[in-house]
Amino acid sequence: MVSPMSAAAWEFTPVPICTLFHQGEDMAVMVTYDHSVREYAIHLSREGGWPEDDVFSMRFEGERGLTISTTRHSVDAVDPRTLTVKDRGFGNVLNGLNFNARAVAVLGDLEVPVSLDGAAPAVEEFRACPTDQLVLRTPGIDRSAS
Repeated sequence: MVSPMSAAAWEFTPVPICTLFHQGEDMAVMVTYDHSVREYAIHLSREGGWPEDDVFSMRFEGERGLTISTTRHSVDAVDPRTLTVKDRGFGNVLNGLNFNARAVAVLGDLEVPVSLDGAAPAVEEFRACPTDQLVLRTPGIDRSAS
């Protein structure tokens, strides 16, 4: 049996790639970092899907509030419940998740909030994620160069 508290937790896992996940009341948030392509992504999923719009914004509300916007977002054509933004740098996203009380995904007239309560420890684990966790190591043999 899963308790309501565990469902609201922010979770981190380093395998198969660095992943930060939270199932909010209205939206699931998953942030990933794939070292093999040196790319961050945020995937926002909601049952009602996402409208079409040219600009996606994420507003962080709290102690270190900020709003970031992009035109490089995509809504999955097969499953329009998921919106994705990819980039090589995610410092503002991670700071927003780490230091604020709430994030609001904004696309067109749609605003979807998610609580950041308890996110900071998982964000710190994500930031410290080992980027070579899939490299096989044997004492005296370096397989990362092959």
